[in-house]
Amino acid sequence: MKISVERNDLFKAMGRAQSIVERRTTIPILSNVLIEAKENFISLRATDLDIELTDKVTAVVEKPGSVTVGAHTFYEILRKLPDGSRVLIDLDPLNEKINIAAGRSRFSLTTIAVDDFPIMASSEYDFTFSINVNSLKRLFDKVKFAMSMEETRFYLNGVYLHEFVENEKSFIRTVATDGHRLAKIDSDLPDGARGIPGVIVPRKTVSELRMIYETSEDDVTVSISETKIRFSTPKLILTSKVVDGTFPDYERVIPNNNSKELIVDAQEFIAAVDRVSTLSSDRTRAIKFKLSNKVLEITAENPDQGSAKENLSV
Repeated sequence: MKISVERNDLFKAMGRAQSIVERRTTIPILSNVLIEAKENFISLRATDLDIELTDKVTAVVEKPGSVTVGAHTFYEILRKLPDGSRVLIDLDPLNEKINIAAGRSRFSLTTIAVDDFPIMASSEYDFTFSINVNSLKRLFDKVKFAMSMEETRFYLNGVYLHEFVENEKSFIRTVATDGHRLAKIDSDLPDGARGIPGVIVPRKTVSELRMIYETSEDDVTVSISETKIRFSTPKLILTSKVVDGTFPDYERVIPNNNSKELIVDAQEFIAAVDRVSTLSSDRTRAIKFKLSNKVLEITAENPDQGSAKENLSV
């Protein structure tokens, strides 16, 4: 294998790849990234056995081939190379090391056999649809704060993605809860998504979806089976196992026909809560709401520092 690639392009791709790789693992090959060179690009593949990332980078490929190299070490080397430099990479088949050159810098890294690198088993995806990247980002970013961090209730450690029907109209919905708070959001059902199974997208995958948002300005292709979900853009593919569990019937905990409803300006409300919470107790981080005639009173008490109060028209 012998290739030449722009440092900036490779650095960005390796930044995404090394975030998938676990820093502490008992399986040495999982610390590595698989680099495959062919035609006019290289592909980088990283996995922790639950998530797999495949990224493409344009390159000059003099000699195709493949190699695995320590992801974090390779990333640190690229980070410290001069901005805009050209990186030359070739594999020495005699001592099974990869040589990296840029400017006057030279590095030689050990490798592990390509055959040892695990490839996430491909599965037949029952449903495939395209969704605008901004709609996808909104579906996950608006609810992810409510995901659980407890390992005991593992089925809450993610975002529940499913089809929801209301008044004979179908939506795509995401829900997250930690048992204390719950967030849900709907979007128009994309073409091809009718009948999708409900899947729980793991917490780490939800976090890594930022890669998809960064590399696409238009549509993202989403493929779903009962065990996996895949997000694809022209240059990046993120494949993940889904959480093997049943998400609770969240609708039962949402009150119906609640007469205690108020309408408030969102930005004013956010700013007022932020100001008052400055004096909330460090232990409880609580603020209180008191409703009277068209006025919402927000207060916070801190025995050690004082109190805060603000009124909003609602």
